[in-house]
Amino acid sequence: MFRFLTPKSIRAPFARYSHAVEVPPGKRLVLCSGQVAVGPDEAIPEDVGAQTELCFSNIAAVLGEAGLGLEHIVRINAYITDRAYLQDYMAVRDRLGSDPPPASALMIVSGFSRPEFKGEVEVIAAGD
Repeated sequence: MFRFLTPKSIRAPFARYSHAVEVPPGKRLVLCSGQVAVGPDEAIPEDVGAQTELCFSNIAAVLGEAGLGLEHIVRINAYITDRAYLQDYMAVRDRLGSDPPPASALMIVSGFSRPEFKGEVEVIAAGD
């Protein structure tokens, strides 16, 4: 369904992601706002891995409303507040991601709307 683009003429990705994903004509796009690690009960996990899990769980719920799932993600933009969180974030992203992986960007930022948030994840998904 998608064409994953990783040209041999440029450096391979630094981690498990594709340089680009081509979405064929006629597919629906769902643009998901950034999701932070807060549950319906307002609970926020302390651990960055657990926060990342909750971000992707929230994303799965949003995509589910459109009849899509995590396997339909073609682009991830993620933000974390410390380089020390990189490994934990990537471990969750890689475990939950599709194969081949979507296009992805990861930025280190100074903070979010609430200091307890250590990361935020936004995605673009495509499907029928």
